[in-house]
Amino acid sequence: MIALAKPVEHVPAGNLATLRRMAADCRACPLWRQATQIVFGRGPAHAAAMLIGEQPGAQEDLAGEPFVGPAGQLLDRALAEAGLDRSTLYLTNTVKHFKYELRGKVRLHKRANATEQAACRHWLAAELARVQPRLVIGLGAMAAQTLFGKDFRIGSERGRWRELGPQARGLATWHPSAVLRTPREARRHEAYAELVTDLRAVAAALAALSDADGATR
Repeated sequence: MIALAKPVEHVPAGNLATLRRMAADCRACPLWRQATQIVFGRGPAHAAAMLIGEQPGAQEDLAGEPFVGPAGQLLDRALAEAGLDRSTLYLTNTVKHFKYELRGKVRLHKRANATEQAACRHWLAAELARVQPRLVIGLGAMAAQTLFGKDFRIGSERGRWRELGPQARGLATWHPSAVLRTPREARRHEAYAELVTDLRAVAAALAALSDADGATR
């Protein structure tokens, strides 16, 4: 079983549909009060790779699906360039509700604090326990530190595989929204290229797993 950097005392049990229904009633932190709905993970129940983002944005909050806004569109482009099929991946977030502050009528994303992240951690642990991915990809610092610990620095440690259990390993890379927010155009293109490079490493690892599984049959 894949263990998060901070142990989770109680991991909810059930298939993904059951977990999604249970999470919809979660009141462990105040974020549910503002959010339209829960944004739980989506993808095959036994996906070999799981991509973990940080928290839903405004469009994800309305759709109830992860990675459907501008960051999701950039991720789709990067996945395609890396040779990955999104439909074969399980995509989720560290935090399942949209946190924001109002500026006029606009809902501006606000980062979930440590208490809110901790309150949501058991849902991510439940998804990992149910899907049992062989490869886990943390998108952004929040996801990376949830997987690898608070001392992890994505700027210097992204793209490096780490063991996450007897049969699983993970790496971290840039969150697509961080790429979009990069102010300098040259650095933005560079960050996007690094994201694609890291996703190509995931594609290569998936291909190696497939070859190894085929050889043992």
